[in-house]
Amino acid sequence: MHMWISSPFCSMYVVAIVGNCGLLYLIRCEDSLHRPMYYFLAMLSLTDLVICPKDLCISECLVQMFFIHTFTGMESGVLMLMALDRYVAICYPLRYSTILTNPVIAKVGVATFLRAVFLIIPLVFFTKRLPYCRGNVIHHTYCDQLFVAKLSCGNIKINVIYGLMAAFLIGGFDILCITISYTMILRAVVSLSSAEARRKAFSTCTAHICAIVFSYSPAFFCFFFNRFGSHTIPSSCHIIVANIYLLLPPTLNPIVYGVKTKQIQDCILRILSGPKNTKSYVTYLSGKR
Repeated sequence: MHMWISSPFCSMYVVAIVGNCGLLYLIRCEDSLHRPMYYFLAMLSLTDLVICPKDLCISECLVQMFFIHTFTGMESGVLMLMALDRYVAICYPLRYSTILTNPVIAKVGVATFLRAVFLIIPLVFFTKRLPYCRGNVIHHTYCDQLFVAKLSCGNIKINVIYGLMAAFLIGGFDILCITISYTMILRAVVSLSSAEARRKAFSTCTAHICAIVFSYSPAFFCFFFNRFGSHTIPSSCHIIVANIYLLLPPTLNPIVYGVKTKQIQDCILRILSGPKNTKSYVTYLSGKR
C-alpha cells in the first residue's frame, strides 16, 4: 500500500517544485511582473519551495522542526501581506506604487520572517530540554513539535502552552489582518457604481482567496486533530492531514495563480510562442485589448 499512497504525494511534490520554480523564473525575468503583488507572490513561492524539501531530506529532527514551523509561519505572514497588498491596490489605487515601494516590501518581508524565527526558536529549545526515554521513533512522516514532545517522559505542559501561544500570535494575528483587509475591500468594491468595475476588483482577489483556503483549511484540521482529537481520531488521519497541510498549498498556489492571473498567462504565452512568433504574439495581445 505504501507505493499507492506515495504516488499522489510524489506527484504533488513534483508539481509544487516545478510550478513554484516556474513562477519565480517568470517574476524574475518579466519586467511586466515587477510589481508589489508579484513580489509577494515570489515570497510565497520561495517559502513553499523551502517547506517542501524539508519534509523529505533533513534527518536531524530539531533542525527539521525549526525549518518546517518557521516557514509555515512565514507562509501565513506572506498571505497576510498579500491581503494588505490587495487592500491598498483596491482602496488606494492612485497611491499604490508610492505606498508599496521596493524598500517597504523588503522590510515587511524580513519582518515577517524574523517574527516566525523568534517565535519558533523557543519552541525548539523547550523540546530539546525534555528528557527522552521512550525510544526515538516518531509515528509521523516529519518532526512535528507535538509528536516529538510526546516521546518525552517529562512534563510537556510548557511545550503545549507555548505552541498554542505561538500559533495564535502567528496564525491568529494573520487571520485577523486578512479578515479586516477583506472587510474593507468588500466595502470599497460594493460602493463602486459600475458592475464591470466590481467584477474586475473581485477578480484580482480570487487567486489570493483560493490560496488562503488551501493554506488555512488543512492547517486548522491539523491543529485541532493534534490537540483535541488525539484519542478519538486514528493516527493515520493525523499523518495524512499533516502531509496535505505541507504539500497542498505549494502544489495548488502556482496552478491557481497561473490560471487566474492574466499577466502571468500572457507571459507564459509569450515565452511558449518563442522569438520567431513574437510579432504574431504582439498582434494577439493587441486584438485582446
